[in-house]
Amino acid sequence: MDKKEQIIELIEKIEELNYHYYTLDSPLVSDGEYDKLYDKLKALEKESGYRSNNSPTQKVGGEVLEKFEKHFHISRLYSQDKAQTYEDLNDWIKRVGRLRKAYNDSHKDSLPEIEFIMEYKFDGLTINLTYENGILKNASTRGNGIVGEEISAQAKTIKSIPLNIDEKSILEIQGEALMPLSELEKYNKKNDIQLKNARNAAAGAIRNLNPNETRKRNLTAFFYNISTTDLDFASEEDMLEFLKIENFNVHSYHKKVKSYDEIISELQKIEEERKTLDILTDGVVIKINDKKTQKALGYTNKFPRWSVAFKFEAEEYTTTLLDVVRNVGRTGKVTPSALLEPVDFSGVTVSRATLNNYDDIERKKIKIGSKVFIRRSNDVIPEILGVVDEDQPDTKVIEKPTYCPYCGSELIEGNVHIMCPNSISCTPQLLARMEHFASRNAMDIEGLSEKTIAQLMNELNIKDIYEIYDLTYEDLINLDRFGDKKTKNLLNSIEDSKDRDLNRFIYAIGIPNVGERTARDLANRFESFDNLRNANVDQLVDIEDIGLIIAENIVEFFHDDNINGAIDTLLSKGIKINEKVNDNVSNKLDGKTFVITGTINNYKRDDIKELIENNGGIVTTSVSKNTDVLICGQKAGSKLTKARDLGIEIYENEKLYEFLSQLEGK
Repeated sequence: MDKKEQIIELIEKIEELNYHYYTLDSPLVSDGEYDKLYDKLKALEKESGYRSNNSPTQKVGGEVLEKFEKHFHISRLYSQDKAQTYEDLNDWIKRVGRLRKAYNDSHKDSLPEIEFIMEYKFDGLTINLTYENGILKNASTRGNGIVGEEISAQAKTIKSIPLNIDEKSILEIQGEALMPLSELEKYNKKNDIQLKNARNAAAGAIRNLNPNETRKRNLTAFFYNISTTDLDFASEEDMLEFLKIENFNVHSYHKKVKSYDEIISELQKIEEERKTLDILTDGVVIKINDKKTQKALGYTNKFPRWSVAFKFEAEEYTTTLLDVVRNVGRTGKVTPSALLEPVDFSGVTVSRATLNNYDDIERKKIKIGSKVFIRRSNDVIPEILGVVDEDQPDTKVIEKPTYCPYCGSELIEGNVHIMCPNSISCTPQLLARMEHFASRNAMDIEGLSEKTIAQLMNELNIKDIYEIYDLTYEDLINLDRFGDKKTKNLLNSIEDSKDRDLNRFIYAIGIPNVGERTARDLANRFESFDNLRNANVDQLVDIEDIGLIIAENIVEFFHDDNINGAIDTLLSKGIKINEKVNDNVSNKLDGKTFVITGTINNYKRDDIKELIENNGGIVTTSVSKNTDVLICGQKAGSKLTKARDLGIEIYENEKLYEFLSQLEGK
C-alpha cells in the first residue's frame, strides 16, 4: 500500500472515530490510541505532500447534531495547535520569536518581549456563551468552529455560568463544561447505568435534550477567552481579570513565564499536580500574554499562531480483560482483580486493574473478553472505567464466587463485599494480619516483612500471630537468606515489641474499622485493655467520631471466643501494654487539619504526625479547602503550589521548627 492509500485509509478510520467520539459520545478507542493514529496521518501527509480536503488535520471540530438547532457563532472559534514533545514546544517558541522579529523589522510600533501565560487544558466539552445587554442570550457547543449546537437550556443548569453580567456590549465567552470527578463518583453510586468517564459524562449531559438529566450530573465550567469588538484588553491577564470581575469561573492556575526553561519546569510540576485535581485535564495551553502581539501574529486556517496546547501522555487506554482473579485480605474480604492484555502507560507496562467488588462488575457490565477503558492516576494500579461495547461478542460472564479460592470455605455475602469467614486457617488472611500486626505504627517489628512472614508460614508452619514470640535462634538460622546478623536483629525486634503503648496494641490486633486515630481515642477513653474489652456500645458511641457501626464492630470483636482466646495467648507471651496512655499532651491544635509534605531535617513524617495528633490536631494526606496548615519541608511539590493557590497557612523553615519544638515542649 503506497502512502496515498494509507492516508485515505487513515482518514476513513479517524472520521469514524471522530463521529463516535464527538457526535455519538461513544468513543471506540482511548485518547492515547486516537492520538497515535492522528499523528501517523500528519506524518504521512508531511512525507508525501498529499493532503486531502476532507482530512481530519484540516478540520476544527465535529458535525452538528440534527436534533439540536444550529447556532452561527459571531466570531470563529479556533482549535489549538498541539505540541506533544518538548522539541515541538521549543520549535513553536522559536517560530513565534521569528514572527515577532519580522513584525518589528517592518513596523515602527515594535512588539514587546514575549511573555507567556500557562493555563490548564481542560478535558471536557467547549461551550460558547453569547451575552447582550448584560443578559445570557445563547449558549452553544463549538461544533465546527463556525456553526455549533444550541444548548442554552442545558447550559443554564450549570451553576458556575452567570445569567447576567454588568458589561452591556455583545460578548462571546468561551469555556469548558466539565463533570468533576467527585460528582462522577457520586452519580455512579446512585445510578444503575454507569458513566464511563468524566469527559463523556460532561459531553453527554450537554447534548441531552432533557435539561433535567443535564442538571443531575452537576456540571461545572471554567472560562478562558472572550470574543468581542467592543472591549480592548492589553493582555491575557487583563482579560482573565475581567472574567473574574464579571463572576465567571476562572481556574486559579495561571502562570506567567518568559522562557523555554521556565515553561518546561512548570510543565513538570503540573504533570504531577493535575493528578490531584477534581477535574480532568489533558495538557497545558500556552499563550502569548500581550494582545497586540496576538493580533500581529494572527491565525492559520485552523489555529491561532500565538498559542499552543502541550498534551501530556494519555492516562486512559483501552485493552482487553483476559481473566479475573480473587484475593483475600486480612479481614476476609474477597476482592476481584482484573488480568489485562498488557498496555503501556508512560513507559510502565500494566497488566492488572482494580475491580472494587462484584456489584462494581455488574454495574459496569464487564465480562471476560470485554474491551475496557482503564485509567491510571497517581502511579497506582489502574481502575476499569467501563466497557467499550456492551454487546461485544465472544465474551464470558464473570461468575460470583461461592468458595474461598485459598481455603475452600463457603463464602458469605455482606452488604457490598463477599467474605471468607475462616479467619483461623485461611493463609492470605493470616499473612495480611501478621503484616499489619508487625507494621511500624502497630507493634513495629522491624524485619518482619510480607516476604519474611510468608517464609515463616511455609517453612516453619507458623499458623497464628502469637507463634512469632516462640521463635528461636535455631528456628531461624537454618532458613534461606537468614544469617547470624539477620536472625539476631529479627529476634531482638520481636523482643522489643513486647513493650508497647495501649493505642499501638489496639491498632495492631486489627479490630474492623479501627485505624490509628480511633485506636488512640479508645486508649485515651478506657485507659486499660481490659476496660476496652468489656466496653458496651453505649460507652463506645460516647466517644467523638465513633458511630454505631464501629461501636458494634468493637463489641462483636471482643465477644468472639476464638479472638479472645488468641488475644489471651498473645498476652501470655510476655507482652507488656503501657496502658494509661492519655497521650493528648494538649488540645492546642484541636480542630485543626494539617498536611505534611517535603523532607524535614531531623524528623520522620510519622513522628510529626504523632506530635500533631497528640495535641489534638488531624493529619490528612491531600491539600484541600479544609486544610488549615501545610507543614512544608525541602523539595516540596504540588501540595505547596496548591496550598498557595488556596491561601492556606504554610509552616516552613524557621517557623516550622519553632512549631515542632513547641509541640515537643522544648
